[in-house]
Amino acid sequence: VHVVESGGGLVQAGGSLRLSCAASGSIFSISAMGWYRQAPGKEREVVAEISSGGSTFYADSAKGRFTISRDNAKNTLYLQMDSLKPEDTAMYYCAALVNTKDENEYWGQGTQVTVSS
Repeated sequence: VHVVESGGGLVQAGGSLRLSCAASGSIFSISAMGWYRQAPGKEREVVAEISSGGSTFYADSAKGRFTISRDNAKNTLYLQMDSLKPEDTAMYYCAALVNTKDENEYWGQGTQVTVSS
């Protein structure tokens, strides 16, 4: 199973970015998926998560600005980020709880988001 993020980049404060995460391989189904981020010198933190049924969780920092969604048919996860702030600058990672023969968590390599002031 491979998990690949895309969509990061450099954006000015107040701008928007849309991150994508595609899972591929021998996948029977995917349970929860989520976005996480890690800024330099800080620990990795959750940004948003979504269940297979569409239930969502947002970190306080993401509420009202970010929207997580998924396309189960395409095994793809999205994060629409609006009203970006310099403090959103971080490496963003996607994680997927994948059911193959059993259930395992897979992580992507990350996509960098940089927000300039």
